[in-house]
Amino acid sequence: MADEPETPDEQDAPEPEQPQDAAEDAAQPEDGAQADAASEPAEEAREDAPEDGEAAEPPEAAEAGDGGTAPAEPAEQLSSKERRRRARSRHTGPAKPTRTPQERHAERVEVRRTKAARRRARRLQERAKAAKRRTGAPAGAEDLPPVHAPSGGTRRMRRGVVISDKAEKTITVRIDVARRHRRYEKIVRSSSTVHAHDENNEAHEGDVVRVVESRPLSRTKRWALVDVLERAR
Repeated sequence: MADEPETPDEQDAPEPEQPQDAAEDAAQPEDGAQADAASEPAEEAREDAPEDGEAAEPPEAAEAGDGGTAPAEPAEQLSSKERRRRARSRHTGPAKPTRTPQERHAERVEVRRTKAARRRARRLQERAKAAKRRTGAPAGAEDLPPVHAPSGGTRRMRRGVVISDKAEKTITVRIDVARRHRRYEKIVRSSSTVHAHDENNEAHEGDVVRVVESRPLSRTKRWALVDVLERAR
C-alpha cells in the first residue's frame, strides 16, 4: 500500500522543544560515565605498575614464583685444563713477563723441590707422633694378638678308594660323593680322582684310605695319605 499523504496540519506542526535545563541534565550523566570509564584503566595501570624501588619481574620469574622454583640447569663438567684455560682468558690484570723455556723449567724444578721438602717434613712429623704413641702405650698392650692375625685354615680331609699304586710314593684315590639335589631332591652321585703322596708305599689297590689336603708336592699331587682305614680283601 502506498503511503498516505500527510495533511497540511501535520506538515506545518512544529516539534515540541525540550527545556534547556532538562537537556543539560540529560547530558551530564553521559559525561560523568565517560569520565569514570576513563579513570578506571588509569587506576588499574597505576596498581599494576611496580613501585620506584622495585624492578619489574620477568615473566619467567613470575611463573616460577607462582608454580614453584624454576628447574636448575645441570652444572657444566669441565676438565682441569679447560678450567685453567678459562681462568687465563678471564684474567684482566697485567700480563706476566715473557719467560724462556729454561726459566720455566727452573720454576717447575723449584716448585717440586719445595713440595718434596714439605712432604718430608710431614712424614717425619707423623713418624715422631707414632713413636710417641708407642712409647706411651700401657704395659702389656703389645702382647695382645693383632686384630687381623693370620688364621691357619682347616685343611680338607677326604675318604676314598685306591685305584692305582703303580707310581713310586704316589697313589691314585677315587673319592665318591653322594648329595641330594636342591630342587628335585634326587640323590646325585659323582666321583673325582686325586693323586696323593704315600711316603712308605703303605696303601695298595682296593684299600680304603683317608687323605688330607697339602701343599703342591708335584704337578698333580695336592694330597697326602693319612692312614689306611680298610685293607682290600
